[in-house]
Amino acid sequence: MLVLVVDDSADSRQLLADIITGMGLNVVRASNGAETLEHARNKHPDLIILDVSMPGMSGFEVCARLKSDPETSQIPVLMLTALNDVENRVQGLKAGADDYLTKPYNPRELMERVRARLRAKQENDDLRKVQETIRETFARYVSPSVVERLLDDPSQVKLGGTLQAVTVLFADLEGFTTISEQTDPERLLALLNQYLTMIVDSILRYGGTIDKFLGDGVMALYNTPLLQPDHARRAVQTALAIQRGLAGFHTVFEPAHRMRINFGIHSGSAVVGNVGAPQLMDFTAVGDTVNLAARLQKMAQGGQILISNATYEALGGEQPIRPMGSLKLKGRVEEVMTFEVIDPAAVVP
Repeated sequence: MLVLVVDDSADSRQLLADIITGMGLNVVRASNGAETLEHARNKHPDLIILDVSMPGMSGFEVCARLKSDPETSQIPVLMLTALNDVENRVQGLKAGADDYLTKPYNPRELMERVRARLRAKQENDDLRKVQETIRETFARYVSPSVVERLLDDPSQVKLGGTLQAVTVLFADLEGFTTISEQTDPERLLALLNQYLTMIVDSILRYGGTIDKFLGDGVMALYNTPLLQPDHARRAVQTALAIQRGLAGFHTVFEPAHRMRINFGIHSGSAVVGNVGAPQLMDFTAVGDTVNLAARLQKMAQGGQILISNATYEALGGEQPIRPMGSLKLKGRVEEVMTFEVIDPAAVVP
């Protein structure tokens, strides 16, 4: 680690350098404010030990400039001065100093303060790296409010692969292939984006995570990256919200472009984490749970919301359903007990 020592006295700089190098740390030196700012921007030290009384630019002014510059604001500053009155200590702290030690100082105390500042710097750097990884990983998949909650408490998410319970939702536009054969590419893309935007808005509203776009469909996950005890209900409510919004949504389209949306929803265990190559990774879920939800969606037609028995049981009887019996799904040996979700708002007494 690198420490920048700043003092206008050559003897004082040498003493500081001897103490710091004795700790096994690297040292760079500066004798005035201008040199300090230049070294801070170019060498990015892990700590600056800054003298207050210097000709030209005082340590207080140097510290204030360091803390106001985004490139140097995260570098901790330990102010070292012969000034021992309270007002000067307060002035240093107001300028942004992270610690304060008066001359003459005890070398052992200085060493311990240096270690403490460097430990705190390392912890802050580690936290920022985790937050940056979280932001890069999830900003594309979840609502901004979820990202902020993850940044506030990064311990809520594990970026490695983990086996956990999730609910997987697949949504797909019915009849899109036929429409694509009759519509010019620019109009077709605009149409698709309008539908997908509407679907994504509902997924995010109910706390879902956008896993991926699949042509004219979307895959979404619930109960990750934030835990959601009611993840099955959230997925079903997402599908119902999309169904209910279609009537008003369709008014802006000509009849030929009014498509239904089919859903498949299944709850179970899946491996969740970053998948891909180091230069291109996606946060996703893999496993039979994902495959079953996809198969259910393929079986749905006419705007159906098909759910598995596992999702039905997770709902706890709160949602009206219609048993569809055991269905033979493509790629599976055993039949799957399936239910259709019924919208209570659409039921006529």
